[in-house]
Amino acid sequence: MEPLLFLAHRLPFPPNKGDKIRSYHLLKHLARTHALHVGTFVDDAADLPHVPTLAAQCAQLHTEVIAPRSRKLWSLRALATGEALSVAYYRSAAMQRWVDDTIARHRITRAVVFCSTMAQYLDRHPQVRRVVDLVDVDSAKWSEYAPRHRWPMSWLYRREARTLLDFETRAVAAADAAYLVTPAEVALFDALAPAQKGRVSAVPNGVDTAFFDPSHAGVSPYGAEVRPVVFTGAMDYWPNVDAACWFAHEVMPRIRAVEPAARFYVVGMNPAPAVRELEKLGWVTVTGRVDDVRPWVAHAACAVAPLRVARGIQNKVLEAMAMARPVVVWDTLAASLDATPGRDFFTAGDAEGYAREVLRLFDRAIGDEAGRAARVRIEQTYRWDAALAGIDAWLGTPVKPTTERGTTDDVHPDLLHARG
Repeated sequence: MEPLLFLAHRLPFPPNKGDKIRSYHLLKHLARTHALHVGTFVDDAADLPHVPTLAAQCAQLHTEVIAPRSRKLWSLRALATGEALSVAYYRSAAMQRWVDDTIARHRITRAVVFCSTMAQYLDRHPQVRRVVDLVDVDSAKWSEYAPRHRWPMSWLYRREARTLLDFETRAVAAADAAYLVTPAEVALFDALAPAQKGRVSAVPNGVDTAFFDPSHAGVSPYGAEVRPVVFTGAMDYWPNVDAACWFAHEVMPRIRAVEPAARFYVVGMNPAPAVRELEKLGWVTVTGRVDDVRPWVAHAACAVAPLRVARGIQNKVLEAMAMARPVVVWDTLAASLDATPGRDFFTAGDAEGYAREVLRLFDRAIGDEAGRAARVRIEQTYRWDAALAGIDAWLGTPVKPTTERGTTDDVHPDLLHARG
């Protein structure tokens, strides 16, 4: 098989948070037709035992362990150089040496870069054709963070937005193909970087419809008298923290005024202190990491994704829909979903609207009907092979789609953990 360089900013396994879900499925897809030489960082000690599992899918796997806290301090040197802190955060002389050696030794001519910050490792190799999966317009996220924080963080976030956009623009200019997760993200990048307009396409996220299937609902983790509302994700990710806190404080009191049995379940790894504090309200359960997220979703009255600072297709939304549960998303996320609002999913843009939609979905008949419609939409639109067809086209190696429905034989046990 042809050698292919694959660079990712975070170990793509286990796929237990948003970016790792996408990078893992991309890697798994490419490994079917290429000998992958993978360079990546490990920023969570809990991922280290899984390195051999990922290595088995690669021709070569190079990993470097980084400590997020010290890396953040180390990246501050970028303030003196004028570059983005995110780029400095992922800079490594050892990684650069490995990339240089791998390209030379294996005569690499093509590369897939996951996350713009990893594109820096190809600056010395203009002859290597490349596709860059930006996933989201990361620079725009920093712009949205800024007004929600006080100085000096607000200043730092605005600076990061500006400098990272400059880097993203250069990465796209050097790429043979570049992708974002939705047409809305493409339009945003075109507006922010008009010189690169037309050079970025949309490659949507997918969902493993065999793994996330209502037949794998398992035993309910909830009490019989509870009306559970669930929010899943990596709970150290700031947009998730913001969403969980806002929903618990602003929406749940309105819901409980009508339905006292309602309870909010925050399901996901590494809950931040602000998330842990929510349990003091009396109607919130924070689970931390769970062995299998599917029962928590499948047996909930509904799932919510009140992400006020996020864009793109949220894996948590697709997975809830795949489990045939109704889901209420923040209204600005609606445009990212290739589905029909009011039938396949529901939207709200304030606390009153969220409470109204959740209370309506407490009606079992309405919720189940919406869940069935959601599952149908997922099966029609959101399979990984179909989603990644654009990258296949660039590589010139079309792959016959696999049949996901009805088998989970290739699902590793680590896929059971709560997603981001």
